[in-house]
Amino acid sequence: MTWLALFDRVSWREFIRVDAWFLASVVAILALGLVMVSSASISISESIHGHPYFFMLRQSLYLLLGLTFGAVMLSLPTAQLQKWGILMMGLSLILLILVLVPGIGKSVNGSRRWINLVVFNLQASEVAKVCMVVYVSGYLVRRADRVREGWVGFVLPLCLCSIFLLFLLFEPDFGASVVLLGTVMVLLFLGGAPLYQFLLLLVAAVSMLGVVAISESYRLKRLMNFIDPWADPFNEGYQLSQALIAYGRGEWFGLGLGNSVQKLSYLPEAHTDFVFSIWVEETGMVGGLLLILLFGLMVSRAFKIGYRAMSLDRPFAAYTCFGFAILILAQVIINIGVNTGFLPTKGLTLPLISFGGSSLIITLASLFVVARVDVENRRAQLSDSSANMDKESER
Repeated sequence: MTWLALFDRVSWREFIRVDAWFLASVVAILALGLVMVSSASISISESIHGHPYFFMLRQSLYLLLGLTFGAVMLSLPTAQLQKWGILMMGLSLILLILVLVPGIGKSVNGSRRWINLVVFNLQASEVAKVCMVVYVSGYLVRRADRVREGWVGFVLPLCLCSIFLLFLLFEPDFGASVVLLGTVMVLLFLGGAPLYQFLLLLVAAVSMLGVVAISESYRLKRLMNFIDPWADPFNEGYQLSQALIAYGRGEWFGLGLGNSVQKLSYLPEAHTDFVFSIWVEETGMVGGLLLILLFGLMVSRAFKIGYRAMSLDRPFAAYTCFGFAILILAQVIINIGVNTGFLPTKGLTLPLISFGGSSLIITLASLFVVARVDVENRRAQLSDSSANMDKESER
């Protein structure tokens, strides 16, 4: 059997029938993301590369790669994805190990999280999060009774997840660890795990992450600075205080696209982790709320597609949609929480908005999988309707 036989092409007519609100929200967020990367990176792009639109051009290339990879995922049946769950988990674990190997893993700002693929730097944690969702979704289908009836079925995937967390903390990538663990736990709860088990392990997980958070001096400093960034606004609290200044400048309607002052080398990581602050400075609170509403619309429609799959007795597809939606939602909440000073500083990008190849390509791939689920839902509904018509005609 050839590789092509594993794929099932989705026609253009089928694709345009995918949930309209879901597609519209994704396209809108991608467009805003490209605009904001172009605007927020002008100063740093000019100073580093001598060209104001270097990062915009790179992001455009990443977008094309993401759409190409997404088209491949759109043609991959979810049943095939389910078969590859264990393999994908194993490959992502290998990537997490390789990123720690000197000469292979690339270190930036003291964190070793990337593997250089020439065209872009692959962030192993982005791959691990998506692969873990696929694996746990398949596990919930294979071991549904164990998850609902005993501790073993509930704890086993968490033990596997803890191995991933260990390598993520070695990088270190505390933000990705929180997102991964939280997503897995919510998926297990949606899979039918008893509430008391979920709550007990939630308390244990929060306690464990709390210990990890205060075990390193730099993490403890981040916690203290997040509580009062103005106590040290020119050193440890500099980034957050500059982000808050951006919000103050933006007021209700912003300074206008391209008119941000903070992006002019005042706010570090303005085009990556803190792009939301620049967006609010240029478009105001109204623009910030609009972007949050777009993310809310996209995530809610992904949940609706998953719920429809569940009603059609397609649990793997449903859990996959839920998992990808939770991943995006968690990253949005943490990134905006960090930008606004409600959460400690973490190295998490804003999905589809921040500059970065790995995040954009992997997130787009997961959204195309959600679109594939919607296509298969419609096919299943059409098949059921045809079967019912045949039964009626026989009568």
